[in-house]
Amino acid sequence: MNHIDKTRILLVEDDVSFGKILRDYLTINGLDVTHVKDGSDGWSTFRNHHFDLCILDVMMPKMDGFELGSLIRGHSKNVPLFFLTAKGQKHDMIAGYENGADDYIVKPVDADILLHKIKATLKRTSVEFAGEEKVEEQYAIGQYVFNTTMRTLTFNTAAPIVLSPKEGDLLQLLCAHKNQLVKREDILRRLWKEVSYFTGRSLDVYIVKLRKYLNADENITLNNLHKSGYILEVKADALSN
Repeated sequence: MNHIDKTRILLVEDDVSFGKILRDYLTINGLDVTHVKDGSDGWSTFRNHHFDLCILDVMMPKMDGFELGSLIRGHSKNVPLFFLTAKGQKHDMIAGYENGADDYIVKPVDADILLHKIKATLKRTSVEFAGEEKVEEQYAIGQYVFNTTMRTLTFNTAAPIVLSPKEGDLLQLLCAHKNQLVKREDILRRLWKEVSYFTGRSLDVYIVKLRKYLNADENITLNNLHKSGYILEVKADALSN
């Protein structure tokens, strides 16, 4: 599946007419575009929703694009930023890149070129799961056996634990990337379809539940790596059992 089909774009542009035209063009080409009209609303919208890429006008009321870009970059180091402006002088462009720009687009905008820049940038920077990893029917996790079809987690000869659908989906995702970091944002986007405070708190609850289910095997740890994601770690001696 092409990543561009699921891409969510935040467009912050105070020129309502131009913003609508650009939003409609990108939407027709398969992007999910949210258009807001000033920097303050742009910051509020970004904090409360997940976006794959942000397009920011520079000259805006309440908060300019550079200030907004700095806030966004402080919140998320990976989300690509495009600055959109009528200022095409060298020092203006340098200022844009110094404020975290992945690209600096000078008006008037060629929408076709912008679309291809978006595609190229997302192809290079995307951290979203492809959604095509093979799902095993059964995973060995140390002394546990996880059956993905039945959603059962069995420790040795003990009675199996039947997981909820969300618990099963989360454990399957961690098992598919055993001993690897699975980013928190990726989990939320994959299983909750949204990155927000509330979905994040829900994820925390499910992580606690899985840790409880897996605590009978001391070779298994579900680590939180500096709040950036989780690693289902199974020690080497347990992997060989």
